[in-house]
This record gives sequence, structure tokens and C-alpha cells, in this order.
Amino acid sequence: MPQPLATRAPAKINLTLHVLGRRADGYHDLESLVAFASTGDDLRLEPGGALALHVDGPTAPLAGDGADNLVVKAARLLRERVEGLKVGAFHLTKRLPVAAGIGGGSSDAAAALRLLARLNGLSLSHPALREAARLAGADVPVCLEPRARMMRGAGEELGPALSLPRLFAVLVNPRVPVETPAVFKALGLQPGQQLPGGAHPAAEASSPGALVAALKQARNDLEPPARRIQPLIGEALGLLREAPSCRLARMSGSGATVFGLYDDCEAAAEAGKQIRRLRPDWWVKATSVR
Repeated sequence: MPQPLATRAPAKINLTLHVLGRRADGYHDLESLVAFASTGDDLRLEPGGALALHVDGPTAPLAGDGADNLVVKAARLLRERVEGLKVGAFHLTKRLPVAAGIGGGSSDAAAALRLLARLNGLSLSHPALREAARLAGADVPVCLEPRARMMRGAGEELGPALSLPRLFAVLVNPRVPVETPAVFKALGLQPGQQLPGGAHPAAEASSPGALVAALKQARNDLEPPARRIQPLIGEALGLLREAPSCRLARMSGSGATVFGLYDDCEAAAEAGKQIRRLRPDWWVKATSVR
């Protein structure tokens, strides 16, 4: 009997997110430095039998365990492209908030593809695996090999893996979902229209301080429209910025999760503790990102 396989589905953090413009096909051209946190969901695969999914964990009720879950969608897309693909029962422990701008569902889908690749002896560069990731969702390809890199286009253009210094962070989500299409609609770009703004800074840096300095020259263009849709994002950013040890506070993806960066794990842990004391009903996690 094959042994169970397991992997972590880490939170995806958009350290930057520049919207260059809207293409004629309606999609938006992006330029984003993506990194991954040490926190995330956990996925296990019990090989054999029919494709199935069980979900538990703190945020399981919002994740769904049916055909609309991205774990099942990604597995079915791969099975359609690989004859005789061996599958099994997935068990997802869901810890990350849903519709939160940190790629929880996309990372889960990518984790499912990694486990199926291991079970079936497929490389992560296998064309069927890459195609299944692309069709599963715009953020799934970057999560397939969860390492920091630049992501461009509508998510389909991935740069090489980057060796970023470790950053200590606090992730905060006020437990309100923010739907990505609504944020892009609020941005208000018409097809063919460009969004003015400075060029993206160099992505690599030799030290955490140099990286934070570079990040301060960048931005998240979806933050203003997301804050208009959900004012709690602005409140969360304000709480992060109140800590004197916070070097940078920004929204990730299309929200509502925001992050603060700190010099060390002690400062991040203390900032997280303070925010949990003030907002005990929010999701707050001290972590590291790289």
C-alpha cells in the first residue's frame, strides 16, 4: 500500500503589485514581486481509490470541500491530461483565510499538483502539470514551486527563482472576504488604458534592510480601490504602522490581508500580540517571508 504523501501550501505574499494597464482582452498586465510565508495550509494525499477531498481546520467552513474547491479542480485538470493518472483522497487542513489576497486556494491547488506529480513520477516542468496549473487559476503557476520570483502579465510570465533575504512579518486579515474581480472593477481601467506610475525597483537585495528600502520604492496599485471597497483594510494597515518597529506596511494581492515587516522575529511577535489584543476576532499571524 503506497504511503501517504504530504506537503505545505504556503501563503503567497505580493510584496509589490504594479498594475501596468488593461489589455484589449480585458485582463490586466501586472508586475509583482511574490514571496512565500512560512505559514500556510497542509495537504495530505492518501493514494488509491477515487479522487476525494476532506477539509478541516480553523478556516475550513469557508473553503468548501466539493468540486468547486481548487484542489479538486486542479487534480481533475491534470487527470484529463495524463492518461492513467493515479489519484486518491486529499486531506486539507485549512488555516489561511479565504478570499484574502494571499493565494490560499491557489497554493492548495499547486500543492495538490505537486503531490500528484510525486505519486506519478512527473517532474514539475511536465507540460501537462504546467497546463493544469495555468487552467486552475492565475496564481497557481507561481505557487507550483513556491519560491520568490517576479510574476508578470496576468500571472503567466514567471521570472527565475530569487534568493531573497528572510523578512520577518505580521499578516493581518480582518476576516472579511474581498473578491478580486470587484477590486479590479473599482480600479476602473478600460481595455487599452495604462496606469501611470514609477517603474518597478530591482527585485534582488543582499540584506533585509536593502530589500525593505527597495520595497518602499514600489507599491500595490490595488490597495486604494480595495480600501474603498473594504475600509477595514485601512484600519488594519493603521494598526501595523502604529508599531515603531514596523518598517513597511502594505496590502497583499487584492486584499483584505495586509502585512507589516519588522527587523526581527521578536519585534514581529510583539506587534502581532498587540494587534490580537486590540482585535481578537481578526486573523493575525507572525511569520517569516522569503
